Amino acid sequence: MNSGNLYICPTPIGNLDDITVRVLNTLREVDLIAAEDTRHTIKLLNHFDIKKPLISYHEHNESTRSKELIDRILGGESVAVVSDAGMPGISDPGHVIVKEAIKNGVEPIVLPGASAFTIALVGSGLNTDRFTFIGFLDRSKKKKKNQLQELIKRDETMIFYVSPHRLKLTLEIMAEVLGDRKICLCKELTKKFENFIRGNITEVIAKLDEGEIRGEYVLIVDGLNDDNKKYIDDKYLNESFDGKDELSDLSDREAVLMLIEDGISKKDAIKKVSKDRNKSKNEVYQQVLDI
Repeated sequence: MNSGNLYICPTPIGNLDDITVRVLNTLREVDLIAAEDTRHTIKLLNHFDIKKPLISYHEHNESTRSKELIDRILGGESVAVVSDAGMPGISDPGHVIVKEAIKNGVEPIVLPGASAFTIALVGSGLNTDRFTFIGFLDRSKKKKKNQLQELIKRDETMIFYVSPHRLKLTLEIMAEVLGDRKICLCKELTKKFENFIRGNITEVIAKLDEGEIRGEYVLIVDGLNDDNKKYIDDKYLNESFDGKDELSDLSDREAVLMLIEDGISKKDAIKKVSKDRNKSKNEVYQQVLDI
C-alpha cells in the first residue's frame, strides 16, 4: 500500500481572505485535519464550506499524536496539520510531526502562506537584510534578562512574539538590558485594528501608557549599531541577573491571565495566585469572572 502525505498548512493570522487557494484545495482533499484547537479550526472550515474529520494536535499531546498520525499516513491516509493561525511549527505545534515524518521516510509537504513575523519585519522599517527570529522570551523575569543579555551584541534585527500581559514589563527590561534602541511594535496584523508603533523603546512604552494593552503583538528590535551602542550599560555585558518571578509585578487578574496563557486551567491559576499572595480564592476569582 502506498503511504499518504503530510501537509503543513498555514492559516490566516486574522483576515480569512489571506488563505491560499492551494491550502483550501489541500484541506478539501485530505482524509484528516490535525488542528491545534479544533473549536477554532471548525470556524475556518465552516467559513469555506469544508467538511473533514478533525483531530486535536497541540503542545500537550503532539509527541504521542505525531506517532499516531504518521502511522495513519504510512497506512495510506493524507493528513493536514494546521495551527490556530500562521505557519505550524513557528511558535506553534508542528515541528515534532515533521521530525517524526522524516524519521519514517515521509517527506513533509510544507505549503506557503501567512506568517506574522515576516509581515511585521517588512512593515517595521528596520533592516531586513539580516534578522533573527527569537519568538517568545521566558516568562521568568530573571531568565528573560539572561536571554536578552545573550542578544546584546547581535547586530541583526531581532523578532519577538510578546503576550499583551507581559508586553510592558518586557519592554522595560529590554530598555534596561539592550538600551533605548529603535523598535517597532506590530499589533493585530491583518486585522481591523492593525497598527505599527515605531520609535525608541521608551517612546513606545509612553504610547502604551495612553491606552489599554490588548491584542496580539510582534516586536521588531534594532540590532546593535553605532546609534544605540551608547545606551548600553557595560555591566550587562558580563553579569547574570537576579530577580523575582514576573507574576509578582502583575495584578491578580493579569497573573491569572498569564498562567492561563501558559496552559494552566483557570481554577488552578486562581488557586496558585491566591496561595502565592496569601489571598482567598474567592477574592481572586471575583477579579476574573469574565474570563
